[in-house]
Amino acid sequence: MDFTFFPKIMFSIRLKPFAQRFKKSIFDKNFSMRTLANQDFSNRRAVVRVDFNVPIDDEFQVTDSTRITAAKETIDHILNQGGSCVLISHLGRPKGKDPKLSLSHIVSKVEEILQVPVTFFGDCIGSKAEQATASLAPGSVILMENLRFYKEETAGDLDFAEGLSKLGDCYVNDAFGTAHRPHASTTIMAQFFKEDKFFGRLLEKEVNAIDKILKTGEKPVLAILGGAKVSSKITIIENMLDKIDHLIIGGGMVYTFAKAQGGSVGRSICEDDYCHYALELLEKAKSKGVEVHLPTDVIIAEDFSNDANQKVCNVGEIPDEWEGLDAGPETLKNFEQIVMQSKTILWNGPLGVFEFENFSNGTITLGEHIANSTAAGAFSLVGGGDSVAAVKQFGFEDKMSYISTGGGAMLESLEGKTLPGIAALLE
Repeated sequence: MDFTFFPKIMFSIRLKPFAQRFKKSIFDKNFSMRTLANQDFSNRRAVVRVDFNVPIDDEFQVTDSTRITAAKETIDHILNQGGSCVLISHLGRPKGKDPKLSLSHIVSKVEEILQVPVTFFGDCIGSKAEQATASLAPGSVILMENLRFYKEETAGDLDFAEGLSKLGDCYVNDAFGTAHRPHASTTIMAQFFKEDKFFGRLLEKEVNAIDKILKTGEKPVLAILGGAKVSSKITIIENMLDKIDHLIIGGGMVYTFAKAQGGSVGRSICEDDYCHYALELLEKAKSKGVEVHLPTDVIIAEDFSNDANQKVCNVGEIPDEWEGLDAGPETLKNFEQIVMQSKTILWNGPLGVFEFENFSNGTITLGEHIANSTAAGAFSLVGGGDSVAAVKQFGFEDKMSYISTGGGAMLESLEGKTLPGIAALLE
């Protein structure tokens, strides 16, 4: 793995061996995970890095508790064995200590989901924090204050990480959504626990789900990639071409591919500078035996709005003053056949502007096809902010095999990178 994306501060003498030892992806299966299985947490204090970065409204009410719910299995496991949990997390991007972003606002929601009392401590480091956690009784849960109240957290500061490590006697990382960040709590503090560092249940599930896409899943393997920009998906596509059998291109990317092939795309979103990359990707896919499926027809509109005039048009014949906003009916029939014959499916990115009700049919119909394929025995993984939002909005949440909690982390995994938070647990 290339660690050049790490902040310069990370390249201390103590951390160089860490970076050098992990140049292969965890998905190569050359490493074994230290999971919670067969671990005894009786009378132990586990510092659990959770991802409680949840949305909060103006009245400080949690509007989506998915990430809290996702951590419950790990916390329950530790508590049921007679251990205690010291929960550490960030919330938002505060500039110093911001009361509006205090984790105190979510304590009641955490208690509601965990069904146990949760103590809140107004700091996450220092002698008083250490005293508060040292006195935890078995079965107890304490939630520490926002890690990002300290700039040292995002800087990956070694001393700050060491301070966090003093809050417990073992470390569990269950925050997949931040595993791609080389922060103190997600990466650096793991080195202070030697063998007493573990994958939480959520992190384990995320890794295994991505592994099914990249290596172990039953064939045929299908990747559905949407989104606006080809430039943001090039690395993912290139890495996956050796691992998939079919590739469906959707969303705004379609029009870059259409223009690259000589089509007219009107005012549709298009990266002219990446047309040559689109052609190269098609050639690479062909050489590797991967079938690429592009829309044949699209729903076009006279304006970028829900109420705009619309009509069906061939994808490469869009009039100058019109723009493509959704997949067409013929395309959806073609995609259904591909989805239903696939045994392993990755869905990242909607097919159209699903935020507009009148242009949401393509994304809804695709969701129905994937749900039907899943019901028939296929494994389906949904990841990425927009596709996850669509799945929840249209009622497919319980009809997919797995929904990833980490957008950026999942994308970097699909690019073939070993995430620093995962590498730290394998050291």
